[in-house]
Amino acid sequence: MDAVLFAVLIIAILAVVTLLRSVRIIPQARAAVVERLGRYTRTQGPGVAVLLPFVDRMRPLIDMREQVVSFPPQPVITSDNLTVGIDSVIYFQVTDPRAATYEIQNYIQAVEQLTITTLRNVVGSLNLEQTLTSRDGINTQLRGVLDEATGPWGIRVARVEIKAIEPPASIRDAMEKQMRADRDKRAIILSAEGQRESAIKTAEGQKAAQILAAEGAKTAAILSAEAERQSKILRAEGERAARYLSAQGEAKAIETTFNAIHAAKPDPALLAYQYLQTLPRIAQGDANKMWIVPSEFSKALEGLGGLAGSLGGGSGSSDSNGNDVPSWLTATSAGPSGGTGGQPSEAIPTDGWFDSNLPPAALQPEAGNLRASDDDPDSQAAHEGLTEGLAELPIGLTGLAGPAAPSGPGQLPTGQSEDQPG
Repeated sequence: MDAVLFAVLIIAILAVVTLLRSVRIIPQARAAVVERLGRYTRTQGPGVAVLLPFVDRMRPLIDMREQVVSFPPQPVITSDNLTVGIDSVIYFQVTDPRAATYEIQNYIQAVEQLTITTLRNVVGSLNLEQTLTSRDGINTQLRGVLDEATGPWGIRVARVEIKAIEPPASIRDAMEKQMRADRDKRAIILSAEGQRESAIKTAEGQKAAQILAAEGAKTAAILSAEAERQSKILRAEGERAARYLSAQGEAKAIETTFNAIHAAKPDPALLAYQYLQTLPRIAQGDANKMWIVPSEFSKALEGLGGLAGSLGGGSGSSDSNGNDVPSWLTATSAGPSGGTGGQPSEAIPTDGWFDSNLPPAALQPEAGNLRASDDDPDSQAAHEGLTEGLAELPIGLTGLAGPAAPSGPGQLPTGQSEDQPG
């Protein structure tokens, strides 16, 4: 009885094991190669796979996803005999599980070794500088060679990336020195260019300043000379007018005094009285220490009486020969209304005496040359960005001209009355 139970138990265990070996579940993105009696039968995809017990065998699952494999740095010699360490990464995907199982023993190791050899071939034809600056070209060449070689293995190489290129320490030091030298060179060049530009701008500014200063000095000298010239002309004209007016006034005063004396008809007694009144005035003053009274005072009175005419109303006195001497008391006025002998006196022509013959400053020849350098290209370049106050100087020259000339000949300046002789 016990032997039967034991046999049944063994049969049940064998049945369970057989069932478990006959049914397999393959996950997504995986594939399996099924062999029957050691020969390839089919490629099983994701899902439930039923196998014949003890006849069919399933090989290890193959990952169908894109895989990433990072290889350690590999020493590579460049064309200029420098050893550099290159670290690379490969992205590949199994496209044919059967080829990946039967065409290559270990496709990951095969891809790694193929990458190393291809990398050495590609980098060996480049120098260090090209290797450091041609990563995209190296990646493209590696991908092309690897994809072509791994195609029969059922593998597709998607990308090949160079992670790092490590040159020797001495080369790194030399590269750093070279980079530092290049940067120092660029800094020196930029500094020299900056100094050059600064010197050029400074020279241009000094040139513009000197041009403007020269033009300002020229304009100031011209204006000063013009102002001095006009001042002298106007001062001379004023002195001429003042002297003429003074002479006119003195002549008018003498004529008025003479006419008044002549109209009053003074006698010798009045003249003697006036003479006596004048004597104390002569004695006045701090400088007069001594005054002598004339001893022949009576003779002085007789002389005054002789000049005044005889007491009998004669027209003058007589000389030693008995001839009549005309007295100034009997002389007639030679004013504007009539002169001696009834002839009218001739007036002095004064037309244009008070007119300024000086042309306005804007019409003078000097005014046209005040800004003769404005058409110079250097002056135009110097005037760029400057204020326009200097350009208005010729307009201001008209303010230096003398007073406006009278509207007609013979007109007197402001402040002279019309009754003055002219």
